[in-house]
Amino acid sequence: MRTSIATVSVSGTLTEKLNAVARAGFDGVEIFENDLLGSPLSPEQIRERVADLGLELFLYQPMRDVEGLSADAFARSMRRAEHKFRVMRRLGVDTALACSNVSAHARDDDALAAVQLRELAELADEYGIRIAYEALAWGRHVHTYDHAWRIVEAADHPALGVCLDSFHILARGSDPAGFAAIPGEKIFFVQLADAPLMGMDVLQWSRHHRCFPGQGDFDLREFVRSVVRSGYDGPLSLEVFNDVFRQADSGRTAIDARRSLTALQEAAGVLQLPAAVEPTGIAFVELVTMDTEPVTVLLKALGFSRTGKHLSKPVDLWEQGAARVLVNTEPATGGSGPRLAGIGLESPDPGAAAKRAESLGAPVLPRRRARTDVLLETVAAPDGTELFFCASGRQGLPDWLDDFAPTVDSTPHSGLITGVDHVALTQPWHQYDEALLFYRSVVGLRPHDGVDVSDPYGLRRSRAVSNQDDSVRIALSIDPAPSASARASQHIALATDDIVAAARRIGVTGHLLPVPDNYYDDLGARYVFGPGELQTYRALGILYDCDEHGQFRHFYTRTMGDVFFEVVQRDNDYAGFGEQSAHVRLTAQHAQKQT
Repeated sequence: MRTSIATVSVSGTLTEKLNAVARAGFDGVEIFENDLLGSPLSPEQIRERVADLGLELFLYQPMRDVEGLSADAFARSMRRAEHKFRVMRRLGVDTALACSNVSAHARDDDALAAVQLRELAELADEYGIRIAYEALAWGRHVHTYDHAWRIVEAADHPALGVCLDSFHILARGSDPAGFAAIPGEKIFFVQLADAPLMGMDVLQWSRHHRCFPGQGDFDLREFVRSVVRSGYDGPLSLEVFNDVFRQADSGRTAIDARRSLTALQEAAGVLQLPAAVEPTGIAFVELVTMDTEPVTVLLKALGFSRTGKHLSKPVDLWEQGAARVLVNTEPATGGSGPRLAGIGLESPDPGAAAKRAESLGAPVLPRRRARTDVLLETVAAPDGTELFFCASGRQGLPDWLDDFAPTVDSTPHSGLITGVDHVALTQPWHQYDEALLFYRSVVGLRPHDGVDVSDPYGLRRSRAVSNQDDSVRIALSIDPAPSASARASQHIALATDDIVAAARRIGVTGHLLPVPDNYYDDLGARYVFGPGELQTYRALGILYDCDEHGQFRHFYTRTMGDVFFEVVQRDNDYAGFGEQSAHVRLTAQHAQKQT
């Protein structure tokens, strides 16, 4: 199906919006009236610009308070409408959106509304224009799509149909199955928006908290399926009012929007994409630093050994158990570091994973490589983290480990670290929803329930994504305030089967993050521990949590540059990430930064 987006959904001038929408690959746009009124371009120039960009103008919006009016008010409304129809002719757009009346003066009279909408449609028809009537969720008397359809049906004019907007319909709990009662040709336009479920005034909810499909809680897949079953064959258009999108870069927002609509069409069965290739593990994490000494000291303290050196690049391979860390000192990577720059994802088909990414607007990154280097398919996540689709010792696939020559200490210690439990990435405040959609749709990971984590300077939203067996876990969080640094700390969580021994080993090196005694006093009041157990945790800075499935014990290293390590022991099927003690860790890290 053709794709569209309302200009109100992205930031910038009308020209900037149109350029961003075209670059993102949309077929067309809805022109929001405010964008036209604020543009220095004439309607004819806008029409020409749209055509030059390869776009279509699908809709002009909105017309407000056009039905249920007194005779005098209706006459004034018709005069305004005729002016808009002339402008639309100049723009070259043939469908206008008319919203249900929200005025306190609107009359609760369906027969009157039908008569007035018919007159409006007759006038529009003279200009070759159609009217798509939309029930606003906060409409004075008409606020459900089936009510709007009854009025349109009673008006009975070929230039009058309905607009189905997912927010207005799903926010009121209406059932899209009822679309079957509306002939497909009478559905003139379809607008899509997702939203988190919130208990608040529907108008404020709509104006500030809409998001792109896949970033909220609405069942848009069934919504689109119901639209398609009705026989509708027009464009699917995004209309998203969101405070973040209004401030974010228009190009990024348009790409995020296009990705969301592509993924939704796939989920609804109206578009076929290269299949998602679920990663099967974390092959490596890559740190970038200009000074390897602090990283070397910390990795050795954690029990890692340097097992390989890249054949053509200044990259060292450190291993312990199944955990691998690359340390990259290439100047072109920028920054002093250390920082987490990349994650290697084990893939059963790296080439197919890359094709999937490209189909969703995440093209493979160009990389400098020697002729003999193994080709690694690499894409960039929204925060700039590079994701490598790779294979480790998988028969029939290029092995990235072949790029590394063994060092003297080429056999990794069995040690206490068994692998990578998860990677935690703090997102820039305006890219959090974009990141969740990216990891779900592009990488093929499933989202877990979100949590809020208390921080000394605010509240952090956090949500994890993982593959089906949880061998790949990525925890995404957001800094508590827009002023927070875009280069916030990221961390790598390493798995162990003996948290006490691991803490004792690194504790003597001075790298452990200290934990306040008050935490352990409270821990003893909340849980019953065996003899000496709590004292051991207190002495070693080990944090504790449990759920109905098992226990979770973990500790943290001090932050180094923009990165720190966590060591965790999951017992049985504990599913979380120690969220209950996250505020203690965050407070301790803030204290470390101030010393």
